[in-house]
Amino acid sequence: MKKAIFIDKDGTLVHDVPYNVNPQLITLKADAGQILKRLKDHGYLLIIISNQTGVARGLFPKKSLNTVSQRIQELLKPWGIAIDDFFFCPHDINGKVAPYIKQCECHKPQTGMFLKAVKKYNIDISASWSIGDKLSDIEASRRVGCKAILLSNNNISEDNNYMQKPDFIIKEWQEIINIINL
Repeated sequence: MKKAIFIDKDGTLVHDVPYNVNPQLITLKADAGQILKRLKDHGYLLIIISNQTGVARGLFPKKSLNTVSQRIQELLKPWGIAIDDFFFCPHDINGKVAPYIKQCECHKPQTGMFLKAVKKYNIDISASWSIGDKLSDIEASRRVGCKAILLSNNNISEDNNYMQKPDFIIKEWQEIINIINL
């Protein structure tokens, strides 16, 4: 079985520009590339798990997520690494664009995106980690049995309804070295 790092995209891997699909505005968070390189060198799959409700809300087409994925891969090239896979949830129960208006099993804090990745890559979830900036990321991680790191951007007040708590809270990517023993 393989081990993985499940990474939230907006506010975690890249700076959060709400509903952005413009590649020129996508920038990595400080030290993210360097730390992902070390994780990859230690045998971890790198998997993006991201809610993208802008699709259901009609703010951008689903196909624009391909451009976002390509931009992230470009940004990681200087470290000689690539994201192994991207899992996006385009759904929103309050959306405007059919067929994306629905309650689904993939929208975090639900575990559908994690479970798809686990099945596709034969991942040992107990040996895997997640990194996210919202408690909904942590809730999904804990529900599926994954160790969870909260990258605190001081924006978690809207998430106080979640029961699960992270294993670790960090303020910057560099702190992951001591948590995962890289």
